[in-house]
Amino acid sequence: MKLDADVLIIGAGLAGLVATHELTSKGIKVILLDQEGDQHLGGQAFWSFGGLFMVDTPLQRRMGIKDSLDLALQDWMGTAGFDRAEDYWPRKWAEAYVHFAATEKYSWLRQHGLRFFPIVGWAERGGYNATGHGNSVPRFHVTWGTGPGVVGPFVQYAKEASKKGLLQCKFRHRVNELVVENNVVKGVRGTVLTPTQAARGEKSEDTVIGDFYFEAQTVIITSGGIGANHDLVRQNWPARLGRAPEHMLSGVPQHVDGRMLMIAQQAGAHLINPDRMWHYTEGIKNWAPIWQDHGIRILPGPSSMWFDAKGQRLPVPLYPGFDTLGTLQHIMHTGYDYSWFILNQKIIKKEFALSGSEQNPDLTNKEWKQVVKRVFGKRATEPVEAFKENGEDFIVADNLRALVDGMNQLTPTPLLRFEDIEKEILARDRELENKFCKDAQIAAIRNARQYLGDKLIRTAPLHPLLDPTAGPLIAVRLHILTRKTLGGLETNLDGQVLHVQGQPISGLYAAGEAAGFGGGGMHGYRALEGSFLGGCLFSGRVAGRHIAHSLK
Repeated sequence: MKLDADVLIIGAGLAGLVATHELTSKGIKVILLDQEGDQHLGGQAFWSFGGLFMVDTPLQRRMGIKDSLDLALQDWMGTAGFDRAEDYWPRKWAEAYVHFAATEKYSWLRQHGLRFFPIVGWAERGGYNATGHGNSVPRFHVTWGTGPGVVGPFVQYAKEASKKGLLQCKFRHRVNELVVENNVVKGVRGTVLTPTQAARGEKSEDTVIGDFYFEAQTVIITSGGIGANHDLVRQNWPARLGRAPEHMLSGVPQHVDGRMLMIAQQAGAHLINPDRMWHYTEGIKNWAPIWQDHGIRILPGPSSMWFDAKGQRLPVPLYPGFDTLGTLQHIMHTGYDYSWFILNQKIIKKEFALSGSEQNPDLTNKEWKQVVKRVFGKRATEPVEAFKENGEDFIVADNLRALVDGMNQLTPTPLLRFEDIEKEILARDRELENKFCKDAQIAAIRNARQYLGDKLIRTAPLHPLLDPTAGPLIAVRLHILTRKTLGGLETNLDGQVLHVQGQPISGLYAAGEAAGFGGGGMHGYRALEGSFLGGCLFSGRVAGRHIAHSLK
C-alpha cells in the first residue's frame, strides 16, 4: 500500500518543527498533524521568554563567567537527583544534553539565525552545597525576539518544505489512536475538527466534521504535556510536595491536556516519572487573560521578602529565583496554596520581569531603545506597571500598615498580623548597617551584585525596604502556576519510544515535553531553567536525525 508520507509528526510545537526540519532537509516527506489551527504553529514555545540553558558560551566569557562542562554536569546531576531504576535513560539523556549545551548548541542555533541578549541571566541559583541544586553560574541566555525568535526559523523552514512538496500540514486533525500491527506502529487514526478562527491561545471549538487515517513508516509524538489538565496534575501530584493545590493558575492554553500520552500508553508505550513536575510559585492572575485560568509567572530578582500565607518569612535558601520546587514543597506544607512578596518600587523597577513573549514587547519586537529603559528608566517595564495598576494580586501603599491591611482584604480570612510583618522587615533592615551580616538573603544579594549582569539589570542596590525614598511599598499575592511535566514517554538515545517491557516500539518516536524532554525525564526532580526550550530543540533534532539516517 502506498504510504501517505514517510513520517507522521503529532504536534506542531517546537520539537515537532525541529524534527520536521531535520527530515525535510534530507528530502523525507512529512505530514505534520495538530489539533489546533495554523495560528498555533510553534506551540508553547511561542509564548515563552525564550531562555536557553547553554554552557561556556562567548557571551558568558564576555561577562567574566567561567563555566565548563564539568561544572554544568555537577549542577545538573545535583539538581536532578536521579534515584530510580527507570532513571537509566533520563540520566543518559541528561549527560548528552549537557554535552550538547556545552559544545554544539550555541553555534548550531546561530547557524539557524538565532541571536541572544548580551547579558546572561542567573536562574535557579540554588543556595545549598556545591553538589546540590542550582546553577553555580549564570547560564540563562535570552533569545533576541524571545519565544517567537526561537520558533521563527523553524516555522520558515516548514513553509519552505511545504512549497517543495515535502511537508503537508494537517491542522485541526486530532489523533485518537496509534495504529499498531504486529508490534509495529503503522499510522494514526483520528477526527477532523471544524476550522477555527480563535486567536492563538484561545480555546477552539471541538466540533467533529470528519475522520482521517494516515499511514507512514514512522510516527513521532511531540504533543506536549499536561499543564492545563488540572485534574491530571492533581492525580499525579506527589506526597513529597505536600497536598495538591485546591486552586491553580494555568501557564499553558487549555489544549495542553496530556491526551496523547494516554493514547501512547494504550499502544504499549512506557510512561515514566509522571509525579515529577515543574510548577511555579510566583504566579499572578493575568488581568487580560487569553485562556482559562491564565496566569503569568514573575521572573524575580533576589531582593523581595517572601512570606507564607500566615506571614512567616520563608526559610533559607527559599528566596526569589533560588529553588522553585523547594519553595513549592514548603508552601504546600503550610496548609495554604498562596504566598506573598513584599518589596518597593526601587526593587520592582530593577528586578521584576514577567515570563512570556507578550509580556516583553521590547525583547520580542527587538526594540533596543525600549530595552535600555529597563536599566535607566524610573519605572518598571510597561507590562509590569500595567500589572501593578490593574492586577488583582497587587497592593500598593505608602506605609506598611496600609499595605498589610490591603493584603488581608485579598484573602477570605485575614491571616496576617501587622506586628509580625513589621518585625521581620525591621530586623532585615537593621542587617544593612554593616558590610557583613547574618541574614543569608542579604548575603546572597551581595553575592549576586558581584556579577556584572545582575548589577546592571537584575538586582537592586541594597537599601532598607522601608526607605521612604525607595518609592511606595508593594505586596504581590502569588499563586501556584502549572507549567511543565518533567516525566514522559521513555525513549532511548535515538528518540525511540520504549515498550513497557523495555524494547523499542518499532516505528514510534517521541520528543519534547511528551518525552520528558528526552528519555522520559532528563531533568529528574528539578530543572535548571532554560532547559525546556533547549530540550525540545535537542530531542527533536535527535529523533529527526536518527529517522532520517534510518530511512536513507
